[in-house]
Amino acid sequence: MADVDKLVDLIISKHPEISRDIILKRLEDERRKSGGLISDQVLLRMVAAEFGVEVSNAAFVPLPALGSLVPGLNDVSVIGRVIAVYPAKVSKRNGLSKFASMLVADKSGVMRVVLWDDKAELLESRGISVGHVVKLSHGYTKEGRFGHVELHLGESGDVEILEEVKTESYPRILELSTKIRAITSVFKNRRINLVGRVKEILRESTFEREDSTTGKVLRLVLADETGEIPVVIWNEKVDEVKGILQKENAMLQVVNAKVKRTLDGKLEIHADRETYIDVFEAEKEFWKIAELKDGMKDIHVQGEVATKPITREVKTAKGEAVKLTVFEIKDETGRIWVSAWRKNAEKTANLKIGEKIAIKNAYVKRGFGDQLEISTMNKTSIEIISKGK
Repeated sequence: MADVDKLVDLIISKHPEISRDIILKRLEDERRKSGGLISDQVLLRMVAAEFGVEVSNAAFVPLPALGSLVPGLNDVSVIGRVIAVYPAKVSKRNGLSKFASMLVADKSGVMRVVLWDDKAELLESRGISVGHVVKLSHGYTKEGRFGHVELHLGESGDVEILEEVKTESYPRILELSTKIRAITSVFKNRRINLVGRVKEILRESTFEREDSTTGKVLRLVLADETGEIPVVIWNEKVDEVKGILQKENAMLQVVNAKVKRTLDGKLEIHADRETYIDVFEAEKEFWKIAELKDGMKDIHVQGEVATKPITREVKTAKGEAVKLTVFEIKDETGRIWVSAWRKNAEKTANLKIGEKIAIKNAYVKRGFGDQLEISTMNKTSIEIISKGK
């Protein structure tokens, strides 16, 4: 059934005006005609073609979990959520080759990904950042410096942001983080993730290394709802975090930091060049209209109905007549049009100006006149939360 669900999701991603029920009904019709002699996957490919959706055979080869990979594999493709992105650097070991790296995660684990030469530019040119779910294609695996499996992308490798994917399959940094109270001696010399608020910045100092070069160290105290712990930040990371720490009581995500024991037996967190530190921003339950951007998925918005809804029938690419209701909503930051399809078209047809509504699990796109609009999907819900005055 996994492939069937994936095919249905693919059709809906290309035609959000088509409901899952209609696709499954078409599948049942084709199943009945074939007498059960043709698999659901093949029948759904036929249905997809009717809607103008091309399905490649490669699209439904199951991708391996990150935790299942071993060194020495070639032509590897995986999917994961980006939890850390590191600046591009030059590797003297590899003939001054340029490389960039990031950490990606799925439910089976976390993996370092290294992009070489021109591929190192992809992270910036494609706007890939922490939180994106990405597909990494045609890479190869090897053992990294610390004995962990790494995925490397060379000349044939690629990375792309996946817009239409079940994001709940890929954990966010908060789900991968350890609570401070849970950090015990068993974590010694292990790398962990933390999310917490800067309670106190202790001091910054410099020191001289054995080779007579100078290093930097910055100490602070990080706290969450379970406790607090010292964090020691080393060398280039000190300069990276200074701008972040100017914000009072900054909320930080500290990814891939090491737990160490002090001389007096206490535990502290060490952030080195393998560590990623940035401001942590919790997901908003509801977005303000002015904050919406083209391509945003699964967003929740509250607003007041600003225009009388207009309902009409439109034809899909398949020639099917479906209902569409359009209206405008507003909040204190701006106004935006809403396109409500099918069941949501019927539900919003009689909205009154001044009623406040909550729209959940919708997406944002460019509509008529290249203006942003909110569009509904099959999973979108719209509820009246207060009547107009």
